[in-house]
Amino acid sequence: MFKSGFISILGRPNVGKSTFFNAVLGDKISIVANKPQTTRNRITGIRNFPDAQMIFLDTPGMHKPKSPLNRAMVQAAHETIGDADVLMMMVEANTMIGPHDLFLIESLGKVNVPVFLAINKIDCIEKPALLPLIDQFRKLYDYREIFPVCALKGDGLDALIASLKDALPEGPQLFPEDMMTDATERFIAGEFIREQIMHLTQQEIPYVSAVTVDLFKEDEAKNLIRISATIHVEKDSQKAIMIGKQGAMLKKIGTQARLSMEKLFGAKVFLELFVRVKKDWTSSEGMLREFGLLK
Repeated sequence: MFKSGFISILGRPNVGKSTFFNAVLGDKISIVANKPQTTRNRITGIRNFPDAQMIFLDTPGMHKPKSPLNRAMVQAAHETIGDADVLMMMVEANTMIGPHDLFLIESLGKVNVPVFLAINKIDCIEKPALLPLIDQFRKLYDYREIFPVCALKGDGLDALIASLKDALPEGPQLFPEDMMTDATERFIAGEFIREQIMHLTQQEIPYVSAVTVDLFKEDEAKNLIRISATIHVEKDSQKAIMIGKQGAMLKKIGTQARLSMEKLFGAKVFLELFVRVKKDWTSSEGMLREFGLLK
């Protein structure tokens, strides 16, 4: 019997969903940063087994949105609840149950698919503290199973993945066996640039930055990819920070993003970056649609 289906990874911002997603796939597809709301779009990753195809959906963090950008992110996450065959909620072991967790549990409602709970970052707490936390979550929702894990170190992931696989419905292979994600290389390139913005800039800059890839051209004979991309910010002052003194910040972002691209794409990358001001784009539904953040 062959099984296949979609598994949505849900959780509040910064609980480690993308770290888990990359660990399951065995490669870096989804960007990771130690800042909340890193993931903005739903990203699909495919893990193949002899008897199953597991299709994981990495989603933006669930939270009570206050801006059009945040509403678009929560909408992208919420839509996967209805699309998935299995739901996996992720929380942090070292953080108290908070309003974002309760908001997500409320969003789950009475779904008709199995819901699992992964308690991540168990390396950050003492083992005796785990059982009371598990009991608290059991009282809040009727989870199929609860798994303590450390996505960064891989602890507990095999058992979790096996149970998620068992919960999938019987069905055919939905994607080619050699396909790891349905995200385009152009999209991933843009995400790798945004990841470095998250890592290298501070305060509001990561949250008012969007990336569009204007050119993605492969030269197979030279094993070279030429990429031209634009970083959009809301103000001239943000543009100045993004470029940095004598272009130092933009160069650093470009260098680090290029190295990530070369590792994943297996080719040399020539990357050209520009910075442009799009006034108040995070509040504009038209701009959010243009940047692919709103349907």
